[in-house]
Amino acid sequence: MNAELCKTFRFEAAHRLPMVPPEHKCSRLHGHGYAIDLVIAGPVDEHSGWVVDFAELREAWLPVFDALDHRYLNEIEGLENPTSENLARWIFERVNARLPLLREVVVHETTSSWARYRP
Repeated sequence: MNAELCKTFRFEAAHRLPMVPPEHKCSRLHGHGYAIDLVIAGPVDEHSGWVVDFAELREAWLPVFDALDHRYLNEIEGLENPTSENLARWIFERVNARLPLLREVVVHETTSSWARYRP
């Protein structure tokens, strides 16, 4: 049997979007309280009854959290244009190195706006 599970993490950060016109509100420095969904998919272990322990998701997330929380995203290598789409891909690449069952990352920039990265 295969299953999918998701754990949501949060961080706070500032950014600006350098590729939008100067009059666009996102060209100005602003911040977000981001919510990040890490979605895992794979076979359910017959003994444990789970795909992966949620604690493993947390361990894989912690280095990424440390790199992003209360930071200016534009100063982070690979996030010079920190759109939600680019941020989702950037997070996926780092977490997937530690968590190979990762299937997608969803970045919630606000309660009603989000981007999904699924390679």
